[in-house]
Amino acid sequence: MKHLLVIDDEPGHRLMVRAVMEDVGWHVVEAGSGEEGLELLVHEQVHVVLLDMRMPGMDGQETLARILEIQPGLPVVMLTAYGTVGSAVEAMKCGAFDYLTKPADNEELVAVLEKAWEHRRLVVENEELRKRYVENDPTAPLVGASQVMHRMRDFIRQAGPSEATVLIMGESGTGKELIAQALHDASTRARQPLVKVNCAALPGHLLESELFGYVRGAFTGAVKDKPGRFQLARGGTLFLDEIGELPLELQAKLLRVLQERVVEPLGGVRPVSVDVRIIAATNRDLRREVAKGTFREDLYFRLNVLEVVSPPLRKRMEDLPQLVEELLGKLCRKNRKSIRCISADFFEALSRHSWPGNVRELENVLERALILSRTDSLSADALPPQLFGDEPQVADMQQERPVVDDDSRPCSLDEAEKGELLRALDVHGGHREKTADALGISRRTLQYKLKKFGLTRRA
Repeated sequence: MKHLLVIDDEPGHRLMVRAVMEDVGWHVVEAGSGEEGLELLVHEQVHVVLLDMRMPGMDGQETLARILEIQPGLPVVMLTAYGTVGSAVEAMKCGAFDYLTKPADNEELVAVLEKAWEHRRLVVENEELRKRYVENDPTAPLVGASQVMHRMRDFIRQAGPSEATVLIMGESGTGKELIAQALHDASTRARQPLVKVNCAALPGHLLESELFGYVRGAFTGAVKDKPGRFQLARGGTLFLDEIGELPLELQAKLLRVLQERVVEPLGGVRPVSVDVRIIAATNRDLRREVAKGTFREDLYFRLNVLEVVSPPLRKRMEDLPQLVEELLGKLCRKNRKSIRCISADFFEALSRHSWPGNVRELENVLERALILSRTDSLSADALPPQLFGDEPQVADMQQERPVVDDDSRPCSLDEAEKGELLRALDVHGGHREKTADALGISRRTLQYKLKKFGLTRRA
């Protein structure tokens, strides 16, 4: 049976929704406030939530955020009056599945909630398939056949089943979160939650309450107890991303949790025992931070029981074709596009780049190329100019004199650039290498410019 949680402060509207949805075979539970809804969410089986935007106390936006903390991916349909549709659209950007205006049409209500349930069913099925796939090989999501990736998989297979704390080092964009997921999936805790915390995303006072929780009355606005991430991860794994950004005062509290395996919620008087495995990640050199006095040495040694370095993309360029295939598959599904052919010059341009932003930068470049491509094939023309070599710097461009038309009005930048290319080609008799040298750009960049402006026949 499909289970619906209705969170709405209007009893009449809740009654109407119950009557309509029970008539088509749903089980409905009701809550008159955001706080009551969150309580029911913990104790009741829920497949879809119907949530009112405007309620006294905790409003719809805050309730939505708390729901998605407790059950990420749970479909939440927002209810809104005509005058607050904009707020509902904003809520969808924050993770809501859809929205309905009040009073909702009965047929539309059923259709939207059925669609939300079907979405949830497919997500759960896909997750179950992923889990079965990962159970056979937890390292399968790590793409690449290079030696460094073979060593990474060996490490995960050995370290995963242990209870040891793992510190993942590496540059931004190298996939540290993916490694943490693989370690969790390879552990005996794989069927328990993996709870993720970005230590750089919140200021210290908010991060403390997120990590350790708080009790009712701990501060203004704390109207009920809230469990922290340590408690939510009980029996599973807690992933502390960007651990190098943790303020010193919180480092001391984290050290105590690691030593004693208890947390003290803000405002509480009773320590709460927690059974979690810690995986931490950072793009900082923690040894250097210890030497500078910005990171506690005792905490560093507690975290660094097992250490692994997530390799930068430039150190495993042989994995580039496989990464491109994997990322393009995901991006095609996301953007509802298809690619049938990738040209050799596309891969050549990718291989020449140093990728300071690593796999994250690669994904952004591929998505840009996919969106801007007018055909079902990808060539180097779809790539940003900086991938082709040395581009003119901003300072150099500012020093160039503007090109003017006959009526003395400045022309467009493209027209100006095309005019300079034509003049340089004429001066050097169409010789590409001399033209590129004269313009201070690479020959590959010149080739890109010539194609851009349709000048290939002039060279």
